[in-house]
Amino acid sequence: MAGKYDAIVIGAGHNGLVCAALLAKAGNKTLVLEANERVGGAAATRSFSEGYSVSAIAHLLYQLQPQVEDDLGLKGSLATEKLGTVALSSDGKHLRIDSDDDVSGVSAEDTASYRQFRKRMTRFADLLNTYFNKTAPRLASGASKSDKLTLARLGLDVRRLGRREMREFLRLIGMNIRDEVYEHFESALLRGAISLDATLGTRLGPRSPNTILTYLYRLAGTHASLRLPTGGMSAVSEALARSARENGAIIHTGVKVSRIIVENGHVAGVETESGDIFSSSLVVSNADPKSTMMKLVGSKNLETGFTRRVHHIRMCGNAAKLHLALDGLPSIAGVEDSEFGARFLIAPDDAYVERAFNHVKYGEASVKPVFEIIFPSFRDSTLAPAGKHVMSAIIQYVPYELRSGWSVDTRDAFRKLAVETLSDYMPDLEQRITGWELLTPADIEEQFHITGGHWHHGELALDQFLFTRPVGGAHQYAMPVGGLYLCGAGTHPGGGVSGAAGRNAARVILTRENAV
Repeated sequence: MAGKYDAIVIGAGHNGLVCAALLAKAGNKTLVLEANERVGGAAATRSFSEGYSVSAIAHLLYQLQPQVEDDLGLKGSLATEKLGTVALSSDGKHLRIDSDDDVSGVSAEDTASYRQFRKRMTRFADLLNTYFNKTAPRLASGASKSDKLTLARLGLDVRRLGRREMREFLRLIGMNIRDEVYEHFESALLRGAISLDATLGTRLGPRSPNTILTYLYRLAGTHASLRLPTGGMSAVSEALARSARENGAIIHTGVKVSRIIVENGHVAGVETESGDIFSSSLVVSNADPKSTMMKLVGSKNLETGFTRRVHHIRMCGNAAKLHLALDGLPSIAGVEDSEFGARFLIAPDDAYVERAFNHVKYGEASVKPVFEIIFPSFRDSTLAPAGKHVMSAIIQYVPYELRSGWSVDTRDAFRKLAVETLSDYMPDLEQRITGWELLTPADIEEQFHITGGHWHHGELALDQFLFTRPVGGAHQYAMPVGGLYLCGAGTHPGGGVSGAAGRNAARVILTRENAV
């Protein structure tokens, strides 16, 4: 199995599939090589217990860029009913945010404040999102005319917010979410829910700088309209793969690339673990920057300063995934059975989230973690046997490098702690469990080939964002090896199932490489 191609894409995660589809659509003979047995990477559905399936890592669709759907002819095909959110309270007096972003269970003052808060934040998120679908401009000497125009437009767009809102945007962008929610809301549950959304998937707590930035990032594109594709996240990945194949791309799964072949400073193809060689003068990696540059390319092919910058990218994951096979829905005081199609949060207040974050600073797992929980089988009966259900939960904070080390014993101890915390709200949960799976950041690294098990392929923060993502001097998808590009979450704009990085990378490649 070998051959010559116009372009080779390493990894069939959603960004790799978007990039491959667009390269193939432009007439390039494109090959995609995926190490796992199915496409999708972290956005894939798989079985974890007999008869039970679940979205492995990403379990909700809320960031897929409309531009990606338009370019690949997917508009409307992935749309599902929007989910509301229930922030759980131990006394059964829960906070609810419906699919239209109306909040209940709080005072009239908080209701009005939340409307104003969302209006402002979505406006700021829309401004950022405009530039998430563009190549981040170069700031250093050598900036092109296009870079200068993009920077000028950014300045004008910020000014168009109006004097008051422009000042507010510039004041907020580097701030922490805790100060903002305390200024606006009395409800502890509302402060906790917003704090969770601002920190999910990051190594940040509500008091950490940049958490308003990460909250805006979550809202960008679709304003965090939560959707649940039928069949789980594989429905999205398979749709992207189908588009890539229809445009002429060839996709091989179960084929792991062991190295990127570099000759005289330019890529010449890739070699797989089985020894097959595929030739191409254009290689695009959907893998994270560290895996790509340090392992597949190798430091011997890179300048020392660049190697150092890549080495220092912060990308230690802090979120785990828990899957439970249940013989029925658990009971939750104050929640009707008809509400189990919603998203549930355990984040009683912002201080609770901050205390949970404190543990990870010292290599410890939180003793009272925060949770984002869904019961996908409530809406999609294909995921569990009749009358039975699946719980999918994201848990923070769980360090990649546990101080006592991850082992069978420490993993099982944390699973029991997580179930105990859940049982505070769902007292009959434990007796309903018939199977389970826990994925720590270390497991995510091993199973999904993501350095540090970080979903975003690198922390989202101002120093690893926009012009400096993944590192200064290499933020426009092209790497300092001729013909090598990145298209994954480690590039601008970042992680989440958005497809923006893959789309942006393809557009840059088609312009710079004079591809067909």
